[in-house]
Amino acid sequence: MTENLDQKAALALADETDYRALMARAALLRDKGHGSRFTYSRKVFIPLTQLCRDVCRYCTFAHPPRKGQRAFMTREEVLEVAREGAKAGCKEALFTLGDKPELRYHVAREELADLGHETTISYLTEMADLVYRETGLLPHINAGVMTEAEIAALRKVSVSQGLMLESVSPRLLVKGGPHFGSPDKDPNVRLDTMRAAGRLAVPFTTGILIGIGETRRERIESLLAIRELHEEYGHIQEIIVQNFRAKPDTKMADAPEPTVEELLWTIAVARLIFGPQMTIQAPPNLSPGALRELVAAGLDDWGGVSPVTPDHVNPEAPWPHLDALAKETAACGKTLIERTAIYPAYALDGARWLDKSLRTPVLRSVDGEGLPRTDSWMTGTPSAPPSLAAGPSAPIDDELTRILDKAQNGDDLTESEIVRLFATRGTEVAAVCNAADALRRSVNGDTVTYVVTRNINYTNVCYFKCQFCAFSKGKLSENLRGKPYDLDIEEISRRASEAWERGAVEVCMQGGIHPEYTGETYLEICHAVKAATPDMHIHAFSPLEVWQGAKTLGLDLGDYLGRLRNAGLGSLPGTAAEVLDDEVRAILCPDKVNTAQWLEVMEAAHEAGLRSTATIMYGHVDTPVHWARHLRRLRTLQKLTGGLTEFVPLPFVAEEAPLYLKGQARRGPTFREAVLMHAVARLALHPHIPSIQTSWVKMGPEGVQACLNAGANDLGGTLMNETITRAAGAAHGQEMPPEAMERMIRTLDRTPKQRTTLYADAPADRIDASFGAAELGEVNNTPARKYERSRDKRDRVLYRPGIDAAD
Repeated sequence: MTENLDQKAALALADETDYRALMARAALLRDKGHGSRFTYSRKVFIPLTQLCRDVCRYCTFAHPPRKGQRAFMTREEVLEVAREGAKAGCKEALFTLGDKPELRYHVAREELADLGHETTISYLTEMADLVYRETGLLPHINAGVMTEAEIAALRKVSVSQGLMLESVSPRLLVKGGPHFGSPDKDPNVRLDTMRAAGRLAVPFTTGILIGIGETRRERIESLLAIRELHEEYGHIQEIIVQNFRAKPDTKMADAPEPTVEELLWTIAVARLIFGPQMTIQAPPNLSPGALRELVAAGLDDWGGVSPVTPDHVNPEAPWPHLDALAKETAACGKTLIERTAIYPAYALDGARWLDKSLRTPVLRSVDGEGLPRTDSWMTGTPSAPPSLAAGPSAPIDDELTRILDKAQNGDDLTESEIVRLFATRGTEVAAVCNAADALRRSVNGDTVTYVVTRNINYTNVCYFKCQFCAFSKGKLSENLRGKPYDLDIEEISRRASEAWERGAVEVCMQGGIHPEYTGETYLEICHAVKAATPDMHIHAFSPLEVWQGAKTLGLDLGDYLGRLRNAGLGSLPGTAAEVLDDEVRAILCPDKVNTAQWLEVMEAAHEAGLRSTATIMYGHVDTPVHWARHLRRLRTLQKLTGGLTEFVPLPFVAEEAPLYLKGQARRGPTFREAVLMHAVARLALHPHIPSIQTSWVKMGPEGVQACLNAGANDLGGTLMNETITRAAGAAHGQEMPPEAMERMIRTLDRTPKQRTTLYADAPADRIDASFGAAELGEVNNTPARKYERSRDKRDRVLYRPGIDAAD
């Protein structure tokens, strides 16, 4: 079975009479591209005007001017409909209207003048902008035939546009044909509009109308004409196959409608011509009782469905209720999933497909796959997380079952298999989480571990410009909010001693890369902590700090790590990993260590006898493909060295992050994505990394509980002081003492246990000291000196490994 039929093979389908065989081929193709996913857009329908210069003989949407009825919806009427849609959870504002009525009707010209416009397109542009600004709904425009300039004007106020080709047959334009007297139905004119949209990079919807007198061959020729445009410009989001419905009071009221078999044949042929990835759509309200057959023919989308407004083009055919549609779709073996007016691939590539003014709102409205966020949860906020309980969904398919079995056996998962796990929706999410939790139970039992630790962030001055970081301050940092500080050695020692008195077994120390720090700085910090608290475990210095420290002393990584170990360093935090894929790092942190350098530091640390953790910071500009690559790289490292103690997912806290404030990042992961990250990590890293940690600072208490039921077994540290996540906008506190930690664990009928950094049992005296600990004393954030470097310091190179490696 070929995925891309050539023109000859496509035209030959006109003679295929076994539509059931075509449907079977089409369904296999569809499943290859879309799996069990079936989409729709929750929309509100805004018929800005129903006047039209064309006189299509099957249409009841357009009509001549009517006495006492306005030619155009007023601004107030448009907003009223849009606001009702927004209240009902719609994401799309569909503007549908007749073609240029001002060219035919005097009343249209007069009313436009009263509205302050010369053309319908000009008024439409204003209304689309108004609806977006007032309601946040994303406009999709069906405005008929347009010039390139008109398309360009609408591109500034809409996320997608559409025009049904209907048919390339010129026969339909002759006298007696359905398009007679309708100049805008000339197929060449319509193709020119679609071509102009392609040149302007407008995500575009089009399709064919069947049963109006065209032949099967002409349908195929129409689909091939669309495919040719898409192959040139890549802008066709979806193909609609719409069946003609005879309507009273039209010249085609008595015309025969196409049979269901004819519709099924056409849907299957469209799928075979366009292959597995294209979205093929048919309106569900035009084929009641036949939805199962439509799905079997190769569809993957129901189009826009409105919970608020009727289908003004087909008023005799009401939209199905969304709950009922979800149940019917599930009965067909598919899970109904909401999308926006702009399809996922286009939404995630806004720099190409969207006007600059719309890139940020679209990016902030979608998840890592480009599908809409359907709840308001954000990392680190006090809002309650949404339920992950699934509605009507497809049954778990054989492919997912195979992947879960493979993971539970400890076999390596491929990139595409991990991506498939992240793509789960509906009941599939529960299947993944349950499989991960079963592994957690077999590896870790029902014990939930945590460590009593103190975070010491010794400076927030940093010369790197990471686009996600709201912590660093100073002249060279990306974000200048807050007061720069640089803790003196006495304050670091005091904090370590206080932590020991409060039962800590570990200090976790990291900071910005101060331009005056060298490798000696980190050695001095280790010596000071060990002098103050000889038995304290020092968990410190990210791979970036290690890299920079070694470079400033002219040492190779192994030698410098040996010196750190001799100075008292016990292990490394696996931070600065962000996402281990240089496509992402080029945006987030181009001057930081790249993927290979991060892995090199970790391998060297493990060879030096220093174990480490590993993290991922996700939910910004990344996608599930990048997450899969990250997990596979960690698995490879762990199989090589065995030095990783745990994996720590860190969901992106967007609120104060520079990249988010610039409008260039998503709002962090959705709750579904955050929970799945823990579950998929458990599956993809098994059996090599036995501990999956969840961050109470970022996930919050309720989020942590969900993750502990999805493969996580560890709650990380009590922290005592936490500044990095709070600087980014998180609101979940700076400390969770053992009393609170254990209460939370016991609510899940799990057994809490204090541990050391390296997962040994915490000593009894440390446990005793940690309960009922005294309040923390006031911290003294030593103000950073004014950034003035002496001549010898000015001559010092500021190492930027990411840039240095690129050079």
